[in-house]
Amino acid sequence: MKYRRLGKSGLQVSELSFGSWATFGERIGLDGAKELMHLAYDEGVNFFDNAEGYARGQSEIIMGQVLADAQWRRDSFLISSKVYFGSTHTSKPNQVGLSRKHVVEACHQALQRLQVEYLDLYFCHRPDNTTPIEETVRAMSDLIRQGKVLYWGTSEWSAGQIMEAYSLARQYQLVPPTMEQPQYNLFWRDRVEREYHELYESIGLGTTIWSPLASGVLTGKYSGKQIPSDSRLGSKEYKWLKDLILNQQADKIDKADEIATFAKREGLDKIQLAIGWCLKNPRVSTVILGATKKEQLAHNLKSSAMLPKLTEEVMQGIEEIMQNNPQYSPM
Repeated sequence: MKYRRLGKSGLQVSELSFGSWATFGERIGLDGAKELMHLAYDEGVNFFDNAEGYARGQSEIIMGQVLADAQWRRDSFLISSKVYFGSTHTSKPNQVGLSRKHVVEACHQALQRLQVEYLDLYFCHRPDNTTPIEETVRAMSDLIRQGKVLYWGTSEWSAGQIMEAYSLARQYQLVPPTMEQPQYNLFWRDRVEREYHELYESIGLGTTIWSPLASGVLTGKYSGKQIPSDSRLGSKEYKWLKDLILNQQADKIDKADEIATFAKREGLDKIQLAIGWCLKNPRVSTVILGATKKEQLAHNLKSSAMLPKLTEEVMQGIEEIMQNNPQYSPM
């Protein structure tokens, strides 16, 4: 496993990490989670990603139990949580969003569920248009000064919102955001490659990217627009995602089939190619993997070996299929 700096910070994060969205507490329990996390850790993964909203807090409870049982040295792994969506089924007004109250209380609740004394990374899971950004920045900065959080960042924020948070932190001598967690894959490129372009140099933004396989589309499991009953799209909880992909983004399945054909022709594994393509971007600090089976995770953890095989010719072949390269143009 190789490690990359999280933006301009001194933190070293494994280039492949492991997250529990749509798995822990929904499709797998404690035993499965333990098997997956131990495999990832043994292969050099040092970052485990979570959020208050994943399975309404159950995902963090399961991950926390695995960590408690494993008794790994605390300085050998990184753990994250995210705040915004809340962890209850019927959220009351102050149980969601990015108000100071919810940011602080959600942090305390995440520490309890994960059974750790501090969070390495704490993300604002979405922007909150009802809370001043300054209020959120002050809350995050205070948590860092209290030792409850080491680095804070954002997830799916616009470049303008991130820059505002950073500027406010500098203006008031607070701790600025270190990282952003955006979706990034062969289909979703604009934000990482174009919108954040200037932030990498100007503020040293790090990225912990999610959904490198586009919610499974790039694995080929939905080829021919068939939905396996045991897949994420086959569950009631993700009917919204199924409708989005089959109706609004049906062309992506066709593109994924083309990428699979191209990978086979080049003698490359289609899944490792998709993950390796994300790693090829030096602005990516880490690629978050998800899995429900040990064999699946073991296979995907080999994706780093794909980098030398992604030659200029192969990358150009991918571009010719995708036809979606965002062209950056300075303001």
